[in-house]
Amino acid sequence: MAETLGSLVDKLTIKNIRLNNLRKKGKKSKKKIDVVQSQRRELIGEMNQFLAQALKGKVKLRDEKVKLYKQPKVEEKISRTLGVLVDHLCQKNMQLWHLENEARRSDVNDAYIGRIKRKIDIANLSRNDLIDRIDELLERKVKKSK
Repeated sequence: MAETLGSLVDKLTIKNIRLNNLRKKGKKSKKKIDVVQSQRRELIGEMNQFLAQALKGKVKLRDEKVKLYKQPKVEEKISRTLGVLVDHLCQKNMQLWHLENEARRSDVNDAYIGRIKRKIDIANLSRNDLIDRIDELLERKVKKSK
């Protein structure tokens, strides 16, 4: 799959979460922090290049998805602004980070892990929907500007 604005934003939010968690660990993580900061800079540059090319009509703005699973109902009506969509995607990735940490616990039973895995599946569907919405919004805005 080619990169889209939504997929790049998704990657950047995950890098930011990772960076925040590494900073909490302190000086022991200095080398890892430097790596993640470098990756963030590269992603930001890639996003800027993507947007410049998108405005010129030189890149594919979104991938058409063929979803074979049952779509859950969206819990809330999400705004049609890029900032709000990006914010929701950041929040969803933080939720997933915490759920994944819960799923790695060894002090709980398998039934608990199963319930957490179900929550991860639902959150991932929502995350992918947000990525798609970001791409769709960019596509509409670019078409409207022409």
